Amino acid sequence: MTEQLKNGYDVVVVGGGAAGLSGALMLGRARRSVLVIDAGAPRNAPATGVHGLLARDGMPPGELVERGQAEVRGYGGEVVAGAVETVSRADGGFVVALADGRTVRARRLLVTTGLVDELPEIPGLRERWGRDVLHCPYCHGWEVRDQAIGVLGTGPMAVHQTLLFRQWSDDITLFTHTMPSPGSAELEQFAARGITVVDGEVASVETVDDRLVGVRMRDGRLVHRAALTVMSRMSARTDFLAGLGLRPTQHPSGLGEHLVADAMGRAEVPGVWVAGNVTDLSAQVGGAAAAGAFAAAQINADLVTEDTERAVAAYRNTFSAENEARVSELVSADRRHGM
Repeated sequence: MTEQLKNGYDVVVVGGGAAGLSGALMLGRARRSVLVIDAGAPRNAPATGVHGLLARDGMPPGELVERGQAEVRGYGGEVVAGAVETVSRADGGFVVALADGRTVRARRLLVTTGLVDELPEIPGLRERWGRDVLHCPYCHGWEVRDQAIGVLGTGPMAVHQTLLFRQWSDDITLFTHTMPSPGSAELEQFAARGITVVDGEVASVETVDDRLVGVRMRDGRLVHRAALTVMSRMSARTDFLAGLGLRPTQHPSGLGEHLVADAMGRAEVPGVWVAGNVTDLSAQVGGAAAAGAFAAAQINADLVTEDTERAVAAYRNTFSAENEARVSELVSADRRHGM
């Protein structure tokens, strides 16, 4: 059954992960009408648990979302399933059009759609993503500690990634694959830390009984590994914003594209805020949640300013002789008391 939507909301949040739900929670507590639209394709869906999140470490991502949705609804917020297709300007706000034909109006927009990980086209790699093919040592390093870990070299960041994962295991192998050849200084660092370097292109990722067992090289060699880490290219989910002129730009790290925002979370288009991985490629769940809550507070402050301006304009339009006399009396009273 398709949920019926109200005609308009103070804020529509596009994306129902940690950033979006935290933002909606803050807005609900601020007594704002808020709608969260979520397409149901979270980046961390393959992971067994969320890590590094205080008091929720190890909680399955789906359970975290379910709890967040319940909390948002507890403050009067609405959460619906759906994919946003376009957003356009209308009457000082926005019209948000969903792929199923529903539309809804919003005074402000909070975009928390996250990103998509683009992985190298290596047979067997995608199927293991989030399980024993990993990317973030702070998210997954503890789970593969002291195991035989491989690092798939796809760019200059592979050196940094290799040295990072050495913190979690003393059995690290770097597969140069398509990365630039390490320089003498880098090779010296690897030698000093006991890191093995395997030159050549990786042909496939090998598994046995639903478990990664190694990396097959193009020349046929099988290098046994229990886990493999790869730096994905990250692309923000932003196609639906093209009608507003909002398009992602290259992230300074060179690891992908993101939406640019200022320190308050404001995007380059007035009325649009962004939070989480859509603007910060390295944000973990806790950081994304904090950014969503912070952006929501800025949105509420912006709406308070607009509400006040509207109230003043309405007050002036209905200013009567009675109101004028009351204001004069107040001014006179202030003067009598030396104010």
